[in-house]
Amino acid sequence: MHRLFVALRPPADIRAMLLDAMGGIARARWQDDEQLHLTLRYVGEVERSVAEDVAAALGTVHAAAITLSIAGVGAFDGGGRPGGAVWAGVAPREPLAALHRKVDAALVRAGLPPERRAYLPHITLARLSRGAGSPERFLAEQAMLASAPFTLGHILLYESHLSAGGATYEAVARYPLGR
Repeated sequence: MHRLFVALRPPADIRAMLLDAMGGIARARWQDDEQLHLTLRYVGEVERSVAEDVAAALGTVHAAAITLSIAGVGAFDGGGRPGGAVWAGVAPREPLAALHRKVDAALVRAGLPPERRAYLPHITLARLSRGAGSPERFLAEQAMLASAPFTLGHILLYESHLSAGGATYEAVARYPLGR
C-alpha cells in the first residue's frame, strides 16, 4: 500500500522563516524542514495500480504557477478528538482553491472519490496531542507572521511513511505549473 498526498513545497527561505517561528507550546510535535508543505489533496492508502493512476492523472493538471505569502497563524482543534494542530496561513486563498479543484477533478477522473472536506489552505507547523500545552500564546505572538511573496512552480506527489518517530515524506513525482 502507498499512503499518498498532493502538495506544494515552500522555498527554503520561507521554510526557514516558519521554523524560526516555531516554539512555545509544551509537548507540541513541531514539524521539521522536510515536513513543511501545503497540501492540495490527501489521497490516502492505495494499491500500487491506483498510485500509478494518481501519478498519471496529476500529469493532466494544467495551471499557472502560484504566487503566495504567509499570512498569520491559526489552529485546528481535534474535531472531537484530543489534540489538533497549529498552522501558518497563506494568501491569497482563491488561486490555491482553484488548483485544489483541478487536482481533485483529475483524481476523480482517475477513479478516486471526490474530496468532501472544505479546503482551507495552510502549512501545518505542529501537531498537538492530548497533554500538549495551549496554543493561545503562540497564536497571539505569531498573529502577524507574514512573508514576502513567493512563487510555487510545481506540484508534488508525496508518499508518507509512518513510524514510531512520526511521519516522513518522500516526493515521488513532480509536475510543473505554468506549462
